[in-house]
Parts: sequence; C-alpha cells; structure tokens
Amino acid sequence: MRKAVKLRTLTTEEVTEIKRLAASRKEPIRKVQRARVIAAMVEDPKLHASEAGLKAGFKSQQMGPEWVRRFNQKGLEGLEDQPRPGRKPTHAPSVRSNLVSLALQKPRTLGYPYELWTLERLQKAFEERHQTHLSDSTIWEWLEAEGLEWKRQQSWFHEAEKHDPEFAEKRGASSQLT
Repeated sequence: MRKAVKLRTLTTEEVTEIKRLAASRKEPIRKVQRARVIAAMVEDPKLHASEAGLKAGFKSQQMGPEWVRRFNQKGLEGLEDQPRPGRKPTHAPSVRSNLVSLALQKPRTLGYPYELWTLERLQKAFEERHQTHLSDSTIWEWLEAEGLEWKRQQSWFHEAEKHDPEFAEKRGASSQLT
C-alpha cells in the first residue's frame, strides 16, 4: 500500500494565491483545477490527495497526489504547465522584433518611394535589410500578435465628388454606353 501524500505547511501568501487561483475565471482551466486540489486540502486537512483530485474534477485518482507532490516541491510554480516537446521556432525573437520595428516605420523615411507598406513591400524590404525571407503567413501572424492590422487603402475615385466638387469637370467627358 502506498504512503498517503500530505500537503506541506503553506505560507499565508500561498494560501491567498491558491484561493484566488481556485476561484479564478481568467486563468487557464488546467491551472485552476490544480489549484482546486490544493485548496480542497487546505480547507479539509484530513482529505486524501486522491479524493481532493476527484473533487477538483480529475477523472483519475492518481492526479491528486501528483499535483500535491509537485506543489510540495516547487510551490506555486509547480501548478504551471511544463514545457512540451514540439518544433523549435524557425526564427529567433530578434527577427520578429526587427520585423515589427520595420513595420512601424514609414517607408518614405527609410528611403523608399512610397508612403505605406503593403505585404509584398514589407517582405522585400525586410529581406533586403536583414537577408532573411519571411513567409506571408509569418508576417501576418507576427504583426497581428503585436496588435497591428493592415488597412485597406481607399481609392481617390471613391465618392470623388464629395472630396472635389470640380471632379467631373477636371475628369473631362466620359464615354457613356447607351
């Protein structure tokens, strides 16, 4: 028979943070569920870790003791997700930073003959300056993550009369189909 896992003595700051996490609606659900295991054991010191895990919503009896052990060893950090395997990033963070920095500058100030960036212009300028090609989707994703959006340019012909009352006279005669 396995030895019961006991919760170590918590500081008042840890108790406060565990209660906050267990009641949170903004934190990731996995972290909230793990905090609920600890909170259940704080509220009822006689509660077994496996019962606290079931009470917190875990389906397996092994999960409660697992999270209590991790919390006992690492504290609040033990409730966080551990890094998972996966593909390493293709580009360094500095590449992303350089792209965002370039996108925030006006092209005319950098010596380009245009006022606004298009995706193709930004991609070409970045490649010229940093010798790194970035795909369209990478540029879109990174700029969107920074809160930047592409704006659709307005044609000057759109409702031209509103902007220039003499537009029709300046334009000259147009051929009309009958």
